[in-house]
Amino acid sequence: MPRRELPGNLIQIAGVIDEAEAHMLVSAGVDWLGFPLRLAVHQEDLSEAEAGRIIRALPAEHPGVLITYLNTAKNIAAFCAKLGARHVQLHGEVSLAELRALKQIDPDLFVLKSVIVRDDDVDRLESEASALAPWVDAFITDTFDPATGATGATGRIHDWKVSAALVLAVPKPVILAGGLDPDNVASAIEAVRPAGVDSHTGVEGPDGRKDPEKVRRFVSEARRAWGRAAC
Repeated sequence: MPRRELPGNLIQIAGVIDEAEAHMLVSAGVDWLGFPLRLAVHQEDLSEAEAGRIIRALPAEHPGVLITYLNTAKNIAAFCAKLGARHVQLHGEVSLAELRALKQIDPDLFVLKSVIVRDDDVDRLESEASALAPWVDAFITDTFDPATGATGATGRIHDWKVSAALVLAVPKPVILAGGLDPDNVASAIEAVRPAGVDSHTGVEGPDGRKDPEKVRRFVSEARRAWGRAAC
């Protein structure tokens, strides 16, 4: 299987609403833009046709990431092809056989797999991630919301010690997500030392759109924290 590399100090913002928001995120220094579609819990932000149009128009260095709960290799590969997405973030429970099949169908597809922090059960998460690692390119942590059953975009922070342990234990890069915003992203990076960070609701305004000032602060605080860590 071809080895795929995650850019260091990656910043992803998920939940792109439209083309104008996508341009704003790129201008603010966001690396990857997430497009949640075919979801199990949350309402979609835009149509599949609009998402595909935006993804195809993005600069290569700022790719669109298809975020979905699809869990079969055939359906995942077909949906990525439909939208022109070369990066996919899988939030559903996907079997090892399906992940293996996905890499066989499309070896160059960058596969980002979520691992959901429900409590402080580090052993469970490490075991899960280690088993999946040969068939994914990176992991993203997120926080389970027991009130809604949601496993992404919950706006909830989990115990960063769990994610920090995961970073040290698994052989693939880990992106930290779950309740991150401009006020806590620097502390999160210092605590976890992730390969990247992700925010969705944490950079939104009251209208549900990404707030340009919050996005710029998020990017600035994250870059500053990584700069301090490198010293």
